[in-house]
Amino acid sequence: EVQQLNQQLEEKNGEIQQMINQPPYEKEREILRLQKSLAEREKAQATSEVLRRSLTDEAQQLQRRLASTAEMCQHLAKRLEEKQREKRDSGDPMPAERSNQLLNDETSLQALIAKLQDENRMLKHKVAHV
Repeated sequence: EVQQLNQQLEEKNGEIQQMINQPPYEKEREILRLQKSLAEREKAQATSEVLRRSLTDEAQQLQRRLASTAEMCQHLAKRLEEKQREKRDSGDPMPAERSNQLLNDETSLQALIAKLQDENRMLKHKVAHV
């Protein structure tokens, strides 16, 4: 292991000697190449950081939207249950107009719940993807 390390040290010393013995323009060229490489890495790292922040913000927005949608679904489900309970509990025959209104309300609530559930699933998928 010591021999291996000594060999690596000799190789590195050889590389250093080559760099020292190079003409000045070669050294400058190598410095410029390394500076360019460093600048490209810094640019890539900055871009990655911006993308990471953007995705984090988007994920947080989607989570808030998902929570809001889930809350709305729960609220609408409660309202629908209450209306159905009122409909069952009331033994009085309703006027046709009121009956139609309740049916329309129930249908629109069910449609809205279905729409919100679809949106909820879509948001969950987006959050999982992000």
